[in-house]
Formats: sequence, structure tokens, C-alpha cells
Amino acid sequence: MHVRKLTSGFAAALALTFSLVGGQAVAAPSADADRALAARVVTYDASGSAEFRSAVDRGAAIWNESVDAVELRPAAAGQRANIRVLADNGWPRAITTSLGNGTVYIGRQAVNEGHDTIRISSHELGHILGLPDRKPGPCSSLMSGSTAGTTCTNPYPNTAEKAEVEGNFGGAFSRTGGAVPLNVMIVD
Repeated sequence: MHVRKLTSGFAAALALTFSLVGGQAVAAPSADADRALAARVVTYDASGSAEFRSAVDRGAAIWNESVDAVELRPAAAGQRANIRVLADNGWPRAITTSLGNGTVYIGRQAVNEGHDTIRISSHELGHILGLPDRKPGPCSSLMSGSTAGTTCTNPYPNTAEKAEVEGNFGGAFSRTGGAVPLNVMIVD
């Protein structure tokens, strides 16, 4: 503690000296500024995604290629994941508990109807990243989901969707330093 007072006192004296002699004192970047520049890591556990595991990994990779403010990574062994990904026989859906947290279901019903598994994975992860459905919509909109039809295999977010995720994570985390609570949402 004594050393800290000397250091801060020295820094203040140095800044005053520079200002008196016409120099320029520059503050070091704060820890908050460093955090705002770093991507927030959101982990996922796809061990329950059965035959859709590679589609889930590819959907996460697509988001990682598309945005800078958040990075989706598989959870390490024994680590509690932000996102659980499960396969079931229903329709695909996401239950979001807060920004970057929730459960994704890769439902076989949509796959059996001919919808693309990577598009489904990327779309449902988009919900966890804070994006709503945008139905009806064109194939160029990832969040148009099933309304783009079974011939649509585009798993990439469009420019507006990317910007919204960047804003959700870049803006929210640079101001608060933590998760932004959302109401629990169930979206398909």
C-alpha cells in the first residue's frame, strides 16, 4: 500500500511537471478499455447434439468468422458451458436465459422436412447472441429461419445481423463489464 501511494504520487507529480513545461501526459489504457477491445468468450457444450455435432461446430465457426465482439468456443472438459446444445425430435428452438446464455435444441423435425443443419445451428446460436426471428424473410437473412424455405442453405448472418450482435456484445460489455440480463425467451 505504501508503494502504491508513492507510485501514484510520483505519477501525479510527473503529469504536473509535463503540463507545466508544455509536454503532454498520456494516461495508460484502463482495464475497462482493454476488456471492451477483447472479444467476450461464450462457451458451448454440444456433447448432447448427437448427429448434429459437426453442424453445431460449423455454426459456431461461422459466427466466429462473422463478428469480433464475441467468440464461441467449445467448453473444456469439466467446464460449465454458457450454451447447451441438444438434439431432439421437435422443432429447432433456443431458450435464452441472458445474453450469451441458454439452451439450443437442434430439432429433427425441421431436418426431416429438409432444412439445412448448419443453417439451423447458426440460426439458433444467433438467438443466444441476442437476435430475434425475422419472419418472413429472404434466404439472405439468417434469422428468417424456416420461412426462407428448404432450398435455402445460407448459414451466414447478413450485415445487419452481424452489426446487431457486435452492438449486443461490444456495447453492452464495454459499459457494464458483465452479462446483460434478458427475459427468458423461447424462439424457434
